Amino acid sequence: MSDTAAPVAAEPVKQFSVFIENRVGRLHDLVALLAQHNIHLMAMTTIDQTDTALDRMIVDDPDRARELMAANNFFFTECDVLAVEFRDESQLKDVLNALITVECNIHYAYAFLVRPKGRSALAMSVEDLDLAASALNTRGFKVLSQRDISR
Repeated sequence: MSDTAAPVAAEPVKQFSVFIENRVGRLHDLVALLAQHNIHLMAMTTIDQTDTALDRMIVDDPDRARELMAANNFFFTECDVLAVEFRDESQLKDVLNALITVECNIHYAYAFLVRPKGRSALAMSVEDLDLAASALNTRGFKVLSQRDISR
């Protein structure tokens, strides 16, 4: 069973969508800036666009990351996402089935770079965070909070 049953709203996982110019080294600049300040990148995906790239990322210290990006001219938006942890990739179909059961659409999803104990985790933008979290908790999955991600 899940070892967390708290509602997502208690401490949702923060995602940053950072708009980065399509030029060599700009993503490196952002990753290096975060690393210099001991902020760990927990999950990330990049979408290439014409003049910019959209980098969606989850970090272990969103408050500090927000300050650094603003102070260093990285343009970003911020939103809450659902993060769910599971044993391994074989359970992905069960995660998706839990969301189908409650008819909750997924807008996009991406994998975490690292999770403790070798477990898998997925970040998802869903149409209803609380409904999705409830469905996953009911099926025994651990829905992560920002506290779970912070080091």
